[in-house]
Formats: sequence, structure tokens, C-alpha cells
Amino acid sequence: MLDKIFEYLHFQFSIEAPIVLLILIFLEAVLSADNAIALAAIAQGLDNKKLEQQALNLGLVFAYVLRITLLLTATWVEKFWQFELIGAAYLLWLVFQHFTSEEEVTNGHHHHGPRFSSLLQVIPVIALTDLAFSLDSVTTAIAVSDEKWLVIAGTTIGVITLRFMAGLFIRWLDEFENLEDAGYITVSFVGLRLLLKVVNDAFVPPQWIMVTAIAVILTWGFSKRNLPQQEKELVLPEPEPETSGGVLKSK
Repeated sequence: MLDKIFEYLHFQFSIEAPIVLLILIFLEAVLSADNAIALAAIAQGLDNKKLEQQALNLGLVFAYVLRITLLLTATWVEKFWQFELIGAAYLLWLVFQHFTSEEEVTNGHHHHGPRFSSLLQVIPVIALTDLAFSLDSVTTAIAVSDEKWLVIAGTTIGVITLRFMAGLFIRWLDEFENLEDAGYITVSFVGLRLLLKVVNDAFVPPQWIMVTAIAVILTWGFSKRNLPQQEKELVLPEPEPETSGGVLKSK
């Protein structure tokens, strides 16, 4: 979709660079919601709020390095469909793992997927997950502008935005019952889109359809709040009085 838009925008460095940069930042924020939910859910596998934040910080530092490397080698990477196939398989594996794993309830939060005991285990998963998402967006970013510094600047601000959004989603995953499932459904969309690009570009749905579908699924994800523990205790039914032979036992 973006390359069609920019067919009508003849990029002039001195005048239009700020406009293109703002568009890149906006698109990074809008299109990274599913990525942010996935990273937040992965970080929650640590089951420690302080470690979760550290995992996101360090994981996205490594993810940023991988993104820049991908951007600088995008022309070469585009020649090999195997990269997109691996990215698609990885994202779909994450989705499969989420929906087939046994649900665990810790401190009132329902969690699917792997548990991690240390930062060293979760940081590579966060970085590789972001890289898989980036495979779908790198060609779009290059189509927007041939100015590498501009794309890198947009990516830098995009990663900062992603960190902020992932921090919000860590809190919202505890608050909204369906949000984690909704997030992984949108991850499956990205994985399937990458897979279709490998099979035949003609099968890939337009970007606006993807954005609309993701918006609908996330709306469902935010539709039901978890009851606070205090409210759950209030709505628990009171135990019925014990009877013996149809006669109430008196205490």
C-alpha cells in the first residue's frame, strides 16, 4: 500500500524529509501493535515485573541492532525467499505454542506459552521475534524512501515507540481477558502474510485489509476486563449450610 502512495510523492530531500519521517513514525506505531503484544506476552513468561521490564529493554536493544542490519542488507535479503519462510514459520510456531500450551494462572494472570527463569533465556526470543516482524516491514520502509539515514531514523523512533507500547501492553494483558489471545491471532496474520509472499506475491492481501483485520481483533481483545481479585471474592457464592438427613446442623 505504501509504495502505491509514494508513487505520487516525488521525494525532495530538503522539503519532504520531515513529512516522510513523520509518516514512517506513524506507520511504525500503528503497525507494531501486534508486535508489542507478542513481545509483552513473551516477557511475561518471566513472572517478575522488574525482570519483565529489563527483558524488554535489553531485548529491544538487540532487536534494534538486528533491524538496522536488516535495513542495510535489505536489497540482498529480498533475493532470498528462505528468510521470509523462516520468519513465517517462526511466527506461526509462536502462535501454535500459545494456543496449544497449558494455561497457567499466576497472581490472577492467565498465561500461555513458555516460562523463563532468566533474562538470558528471554532476550534472544524477544530479539528474534521482532526480527521476524521486521521482515514484513523492511521492504515497505525501503519503498517509502531510498534515503537510508531517513529509514534508520524512522526505525530508531519506531523501536522506542515499540518499547513504550510493549510496556503498556504488559499492564493491559493483566487487565483484559482476551487481549493475549487477540494479540497472537494478529501475529498469525503476519505469519500467514509472510508465507503468502513466499508462495506468490499476488496472494498477499493489501495492507489496509491487514490493518483493518488487526484493528477488529484488537477491539475484541479490549472488550472484556478481568475482575479485580477483591471483586472476584465478593461475587463468590456463599457455601450452603450443612444438613444431615434434611435437618440443618446447628452450631
